[in-house]
Amino acid sequence: MADYNFQEIEKKWQTYWEQNQIFNAQVDPTKPKFYSLDMFPYPSGAGLHVGHPLGYIASDIITRFKRLQGYNVLHPMGYDSFGLPAEQYAIQTGQHPAITTEQNIRRYTEQLKNIGFAFDWDKEVRTSDPSYYKWTQWIFMQLFNSYYDKVDNKALNIASLVEKFSVEGNANVHAVCDEDTPEFSASDWNNFNEKEQQEILLKYRLTFLAETSVNWCAALGTVLSNDEVKDGFSERGGHPVERKKMMQWSMRITAYADRLLQGLETVEWSEPIKEMQRNWIGKSIGAEMVFQVKGQDKLIKVFTTRIDTIYGVTYLALAPEHDYVGELITEDQRNTAEAYIETAKNRSERDRMSDVKTISGAFTGSYAINPFNGEEIQIWVADYVLAGYGTGAVMAVPSHDERDYNFAKHFGLEIRQVIAGSMENGSFPGKGGTIINSGFISNMEMKEAMNKAIEFLEEKKIGNGKIQYRMRDAIFTRQRYWGEPLPVYFKDGLPYLMDEKDLPLVLPEVDKYLPTEDGEPPLGRAKDWTYKTAEGEFPLEMSTMPGWAGSSWYFFRYMDPGNTGEFVSKEKEQYWGSVDLYIGGAEHATGHLLYSRFWTKFLYDIGAVSIEEPFQKMINQGMIQGRSNFVYRVKGTNTFVSHGFKDQYDTSAMHVDVNIVNNDQLNIEKFKAWRPDLKDAEFVLEDGKYICGAEVEKMSKSKYNVVNPDDIIERYGADTLRLYEMFLGPLEQFKPWNTNGIDGVSKFLKKLWRLYHDTNGEFSVSEEKAGKEELKTLHKTIKKTQEDLENYSFNTSVASFMICVNELSALKCNKREILEPLAVIVSPYAPHIAEELWTLLGHSESIIFASFPEFKEEFLVENSHEYPVSINGKMRAKLMLPLSLTKEEIEEAALKDETVLKWTEGNAPKKVIVVPGKIVNIVI
Repeated sequence: MADYNFQEIEKKWQTYWEQNQIFNAQVDPTKPKFYSLDMFPYPSGAGLHVGHPLGYIASDIITRFKRLQGYNVLHPMGYDSFGLPAEQYAIQTGQHPAITTEQNIRRYTEQLKNIGFAFDWDKEVRTSDPSYYKWTQWIFMQLFNSYYDKVDNKALNIASLVEKFSVEGNANVHAVCDEDTPEFSASDWNNFNEKEQQEILLKYRLTFLAETSVNWCAALGTVLSNDEVKDGFSERGGHPVERKKMMQWSMRITAYADRLLQGLETVEWSEPIKEMQRNWIGKSIGAEMVFQVKGQDKLIKVFTTRIDTIYGVTYLALAPEHDYVGELITEDQRNTAEAYIETAKNRSERDRMSDVKTISGAFTGSYAINPFNGEEIQIWVADYVLAGYGTGAVMAVPSHDERDYNFAKHFGLEIRQVIAGSMENGSFPGKGGTIINSGFISNMEMKEAMNKAIEFLEEKKIGNGKIQYRMRDAIFTRQRYWGEPLPVYFKDGLPYLMDEKDLPLVLPEVDKYLPTEDGEPPLGRAKDWTYKTAEGEFPLEMSTMPGWAGSSWYFFRYMDPGNTGEFVSKEKEQYWGSVDLYIGGAEHATGHLLYSRFWTKFLYDIGAVSIEEPFQKMINQGMIQGRSNFVYRVKGTNTFVSHGFKDQYDTSAMHVDVNIVNNDQLNIEKFKAWRPDLKDAEFVLEDGKYICGAEVEKMSKSKYNVVNPDDIIERYGADTLRLYEMFLGPLEQFKPWNTNGIDGVSKFLKKLWRLYHDTNGEFSVSEEKAGKEELKTLHKTIKKTQEDLENYSFNTSVASFMICVNELSALKCNKREILEPLAVIVSPYAPHIAEELWTLLGHSESIIFASFPEFKEEFLVENSHEYPVSINGKMRAKLMLPLSLTKEEIEEAALKDETVLKWTEGNAPKKVIVVPGKIVNIVI
């Protein structure tokens, strides 16, 4: 094969890998394991663009490198295939979501295989496959049948709780439960009927049904997460979203808050990602207390981290969704307050948290009593208070909290200083300090004042010290069709689990994927959506699980995807353990990572898995940005002027498809064919060419800057794509895609190919022993590549390959001793060309079974040194001398050198300074 025919080579090896199941992973206790994982992709209809494979290429390189180091590697791929996009398409077209999902998966798989990834496709899983979601339903059932015991600090079976209740009631039970859980005796429990007992148990279960404030989108007919709402509208479709209370399934993730925090200390993640998780969990140590509402039998509960500032409270602020708001509004404030609440409660919590500039609120007309000093304080509604954090009420201390200060300043409320020190901008935040103007805690330091204030609360039985978390229990259901059905039926309005033997509960057929005319979820359209028991036939739950359900445990199923008896066998789970390298986008830093860590800890508690943290090492890849191209239309015409002339005309810039532009030069004929309105376009050219403008932007279809990897592979090959994406810059950074720069990488691969061939294009590798310079080039490349891969630094390795090939080409090296290990070290990055060269070198087995070359320091140790010889301060000669020579021998050699003799003119030197391995300086 004379030329480097990448298309033929790449198809050949992709077929070989698939037919021979080269990357199939099996448990092998004789080898160390390495579990490499990419974040679960959702298969969209648009397929991949060149930005998507970035993280996959990096993990694939590490996967191949680890195999070469002798590791047994699990590197699977699958699809998070339930989701709103497929459902919305089904609503628009009437086509079942399973059909479009299958088409999208087929497209994704084809594209991934074309890039040459070392995925074990036998391990593929799909969340929408009943054989997969059977086990998602099973995990839900285990959560339903568990509670969190604070003494054992773990989840326990609900049956043990029932036993305790029947013997001693719940007075001495230390378990995570709803705040309104009543106290009862064993006698009470035993006298409760079945319905009453089940209602009590729902207050303890780790997954439970309760009325919750949610983001309801009527147009989409479903609840949305905070991340799916922006400025009061759905991110998908831009439909209005309102906050409303609905009966929803939730997961009691708050029970695991402290363990989720502690676990962050055991994993190797970036500090910013860890900090995002810490902030989301939001552990606060403080106190909880109640304020009596004046003239009403109501107590407003607040949580504060600074109970020592209690005497500085000048108003209470309630979230618009607070349960008491409607009853606290007096007639003289009704119109203003209710109008404000209607607007405020429909802003998402994310928007309200991020918008610190807008100050808004409404006085309810009611007052509360500060129990420490008996003062009456106004009760306001303010959207900076969130129902989802704490108690949904804030005791406002304007002098020592910035948001409270801004609010009080805006509405003219009192600002009273209670911490000694200077008041900057009217508000002194005060992390510590001496308490002033504060009754019996005046003149105390912060810690002492807090302790005394908590003692007062507990003595008066109006509060206590408490640890609070910002994180709320996770809403678990969606009013959609295309999701996992919950294995739950209802009897007397209360939920019961199906029998495990009846799993999976498969999605039924429905006539439409819309809510029913009565507003029930789409599953309400299913015929006979009921569950038969010995007691009768009961209705099944009509909501489905959220998208995060299936992605919270998929990494376990990859280990054992064909197992029909359990979600993963103990042997396989214990062997593969935690994911050793997890690569994906930082946008999943809170949701997915918290949920999957929560589910893993729960599965650990019930003995189903042996690990508490699913992902030991995680890297968040940056985004590849698009490089947009522009043409410049003369306003009011169909004439386009080249970039160099655009300022000479009154023009407007227009995005143009980057795929009809090469090195910023527009293909005019393709441009005319691009859109019907451009077929008669006229052009003002520069030197016979139309030059486009360019700008770096987010890669998106609307900007026509999406580059399809299929096009790059067809033109340059998959190995070129892989190398180029790594060469663009450090993996974690954002970087622009520029197809213009790919030529250099393409030329490098051709040059690599030529090293193994003679001038006639025939394969030609010599058995001759390698020279010193050749070995030096090889071993410095081995050293650099290994260091880079161990540090997950990919771009610098590509640069070192290029230097290596340039140096070997200059040395005209074609020796097996050099070229065989070179093929191995290049193979993780460019596997197709490496496989072909490996075969040409005479190997019958895939290069994946080779060993990564051992770096030998001896080949980098210099035996000689080129000494610069200076005469009276000016360098006049260079001498190559062995490093083993003594000072005297170096001096003798220098003084005998012909060039030195010429400059010294035979005169004896006054002084000779020799620094071995450095310089020779002669003074005449």
